[in-house]
Amino acid sequence: MANEEARLPREVTHRQRRRQIAEAVWRLAARGGLEDVTLRQVAQEAGVSARLLQHYFGTRHGLLLGSLQLLNEDAQLRARERVEALGSDLSLRETVRAVLLELLPLDDERRALHLMYAVYFVRFLTDAEMRELASGGGDGVKDLVEQLLVGAHAAGEISDLPRPDLDAAVLVASAEGLQGQMLLGQITAEAAIALIDHQLDGLFAVG
Repeated sequence: MANEEARLPREVTHRQRRRQIAEAVWRLAARGGLEDVTLRQVAQEAGVSARLLQHYFGTRHGLLLGSLQLLNEDAQLRARERVEALGSDLSLRETVRAVLLELLPLDDERRALHLMYAVYFVRFLTDAEMRELASGGGDGVKDLVEQLLVGAHAAGEISDLPRPDLDAAVLVASAEGLQGQMLLGQITAEAAIALIDHQLDGLFAVG
């Protein structure tokens, strides 16, 4: 294991190795699902020894959980970068829209991300620790949308907002439902975006 570690600079070895192994999990899962992925397969796919894999993640459960954590970190980072790239002159409505669109598979990167969450879905049903990790990300999006709605109401962009928590929950749940329909090819990206815009038009109507 020492020889393997020597291939990378000390300050980046841990982070890069974990990512290297996690990306191997994602590739295997994308090709054939998650349930039959073994430590040996992941080690071979990642080009590392089984001993090194266990050093970083321990058990198979630790490997799947750690890979999910890295997936979440990637998703949050990319979403933040895309929203920030839109600039600081966005209205609060436009900001809410941008956040909701991050929940849709609108390009290859987001499609791959949401497909991977779909692959993990069966594990979420049976594994409380993974389910908590997955639902934490969802609550974070809902809380952010709720804060933006409250800010929009204070700024006069929304005239009536008795239950911002429920409005935020409905917006996020709708976007997540559209996500699944898009992955299955049941709705186009244009139609999904139009539905989100329709919801926002009704919520942000001032009069």
